[in-house]
Amino acid sequence: MNSNIIRSALFVPATRPERIPKALATGADVVIVDLEDAVAEDLKREARDNLDALLSENPQARVLVRINAPTHPEQADDLALCARHAGVAAVLLPKVESAVQVARAAGCGKPVWPIIESARGLAHLAEIAHAQGVERLSFGALDLGLDLGLASGTAGAERMLDQARYGIVLQSRLAGLAAPLDSVFPDIKNLSGLATFAASASEMGFGGVLCIHPSQVAVVHETLMPSAEELDWANRILAAGASGEGVFVVDGQMVDAPVIGRARRLLQRAGQATP
Repeated sequence: MNSNIIRSALFVPATRPERIPKALATGADVVIVDLEDAVAEDLKREARDNLDALLSENPQARVLVRINAPTHPEQADDLALCARHAGVAAVLLPKVESAVQVARAAGCGKPVWPIIESARGLAHLAEIAHAQGVERLSFGALDLGLDLGLASGTAGAERMLDQARYGIVLQSRLAGLAAPLDSVFPDIKNLSGLATFAASASEMGFGGVLCIHPSQVAVVHETLMPSAEELDWANRILAAGASGEGVFVVDGQMVDAPVIGRARRLLQRAGQATP
């Protein structure tokens, strides 16, 4: 698991433990075992027991866990489970609205990935991003849209949600966090729509997106992989920059530090080492 380059984060419900190994085999960069929204209230304990057993029997497995919300009575037991298992690589904290809630989650000894999905969470975005233990932010557009009373799927709603995305990318950069993850794309069968969504997220500075179905993983990876032309350009930029000159010209265009940085980032997204 690369903690910096995360393109896809695939959810799988803890009520279906037989799906967890299958999710791990999809090639998703990370798998998120869900104890929250995908689990009915009367199945919370069973879901946690399922995950506990799987991690005990498969100590080599590495997963993330979406625990229950800060106000939920099951959260303390969720955190205790995460603390017990080395296989839990990080904790997704849903409906986070304060740095205090982050600190409580970080007490389990795992990196925290807060999900910004409420008006209050958005209002306290800066303090959440700078809270100790936070590794990267993620975005819950569906819940935020509901909280704000947006008309889902409309142009007006998307304009509002893009303002939230701007804040998440900005505060991630200011706090020195890994690139954030954009929201889920709920239309599972609309893979072309997913590709457009993932490309837009990348263009806005997100590192990847949350996925809700295995079929989405390959589409996200293909969409976020730099093209052959982009990789050729990036390699030529770095090759020309090896001379040590601060400013030079490639393909008739001036190249300086920001352009070199973009070239390195493209190669890193493709999994290529850079000087």
